[in-house]
Amino acid sequence: MNAIKFSMSAFLLAICGTGCSTENPSTGGSGGTAPAAGGSSGNAGTSTGGLSAGGVSGSSTGGATSTLGGSTSAAGASNGGATSTGGATTAKGGTTGTAGAAGSASGGTTPTAGTTAAGGSSAGSGGSGGLPGAVDLPQVVTSAEGAFWKTGTYTEVTSGNADVTVNDGSPAQTWDYFGGSFNERGWQHLMSLSQEDRDLAMKLLFGQDGARFNSGRIPIGASDYAIDPYSLNETKGDNAMANFSIAQDKKFLIPYIKAALAVNPNILLWASPWTPPSWMKSNNNLSGGNMKEDDTNLEAYALYLTKFVQEYAKEGIKISAIHPQNEPGFAQGYPSCLWSAGGMATFIGKWLGPKFEKDVPDTKIFLGTMSASGDSAIVSKVTGDATAMKYVDGFGLQWNMMSAVGGLKSRNMSIWQTEHKCGNYPFTVSGAPAFRSDKAPNDFAYAIESWGYIRDWIKAGSTAYAAWNMVLDPVGVGNDKTRNWPQNALIIADPGSKKLTPTPTYYVFRHASQFVETGAKVVGASGGDTLAFKNPNGSIVAVMYNSGAAKKAIVSMGGKKLQFDMPNRGWSTVYLKP
Repeated sequence: MNAIKFSMSAFLLAICGTGCSTENPSTGGSGGTAPAAGGSSGNAGTSTGGLSAGGVSGSSTGGATSTLGGSTSAAGASNGGATSTGGATTAKGGTTGTAGAAGSASGGTTPTAGTTAAGGSSAGSGGSGGLPGAVDLPQVVTSAEGAFWKTGTYTEVTSGNADVTVNDGSPAQTWDYFGGSFNERGWQHLMSLSQEDRDLAMKLLFGQDGARFNSGRIPIGASDYAIDPYSLNETKGDNAMANFSIAQDKKFLIPYIKAALAVNPNILLWASPWTPPSWMKSNNNLSGGNMKEDDTNLEAYALYLTKFVQEYAKEGIKISAIHPQNEPGFAQGYPSCLWSAGGMATFIGKWLGPKFEKDVPDTKIFLGTMSASGDSAIVSKVTGDATAMKYVDGFGLQWNMMSAVGGLKSRNMSIWQTEHKCGNYPFTVSGAPAFRSDKAPNDFAYAIESWGYIRDWIKAGSTAYAAWNMVLDPVGVGNDKTRNWPQNALIIADPGSKKLTPTPTYYVFRHASQFVETGAKVVGASGGDTLAFKNPNGSIVAVMYNSGAAKKAIVSMGGKKLQFDMPNRGWSTVYLKP
């Protein structure tokens, strides 16, 4: 699919202009304590233990190697504005102005826009394996409350002690992607804005001069952020899937996905169901209940998932991987389904694996998305089943399952963190801010909380990290019938004000995602709260959080000492070209 072609200078102006504000509703708690890995998107139970966003980072060891094979994300454009073979045209002339200051705590006012140089050329269409419109990356980017995405430079020095030392000679896991989840409500809210703002949202998320997400998760049927619950075949007993249909997906999900692909045609797309059709479940309902694990239903469900891959292919959308069930240990008041450990092993080994091998061999099967602590039993059962594991190419873990990463690294498979915690918990999470029932906070405190999650999953050994809702309205509620839970997102599309607003957490993701390539190695870092990566082209990336006062800091990386400005309670990304 060809990239959208428009003036790059106009796009850069749009990022910083009045149509795109940077909101900072509140200052959040001092120190930004993030909750523990406990507590699920569907778990009304209590999570114990606090996770500090500060602290000294250690190097990861072990590490899994990506097993994506021939998926579309395997080849990414190199940093520094290189074009792919056949490829993408680098926009020249239009330089980004300094980002405006964030809105005040009293309600997120629109920042003063940065200026752009005129004359930027249009973005070219992407070549095979490349990204369209590659841009030069800045040496330093900083973000702090009231001052997001400030670009700068470092100074090479020969004296002074390093605050952070990056050891790129100690590579750990190979990096697959940063990404987010497509949901109906996100596109519904974007449709309330102008076409210009919809295009801008896609550029902010997937563009070269944005977060550069290179993966997206798709729900198979309804998620808890569908407009209403649905499956792709509600005709009872239709085991042959004669009435299978993606007609509902064509209203919201598919336009959303195609808008993203227009910006980056090489997004790795994977999918998972929140629920099978209601007639395959013990309660005959899309919410809650257990999967009927007899051979007739399991065979029909394997066909259902195969049809999904095939029908999306007809839309020009390649599904690179399927995770058979979102959170199989939680039954909720929104689309959800419980599975037994034995049922999942049988389904993958006897039905889904052989069916995919025969009919959609280019689509991988991941054991995901495991979330509840009890889902460890499913992981143990499937990994102990040789027949099932013949068909498993990786693992999808989220929420309570970070502790399982260490035991899976030795399998040398991809381990994806598949859903970022959404914050604003309507249940007890130690150290979390108080629950807001009226709207999602989307504040600076959640940005610090989010950093803790991203950092800890990557240090644990995950090979990918996915945001949950990329776009929501200011309230942030889904279709849960039993619980009010306004959830945070990366970008707010406000149907009332008709404004598009990146949240503080968007910038936390972007501090890593814009600079880190598919195929990068996670490398060791010491002396600060840091994540570090070495890209395939040899560039080195250090993402650092400072919980203290602003200062001149030094990072030692690539045999050099680089001095830069570190903000108060904020982030700095230092990017060293090869």
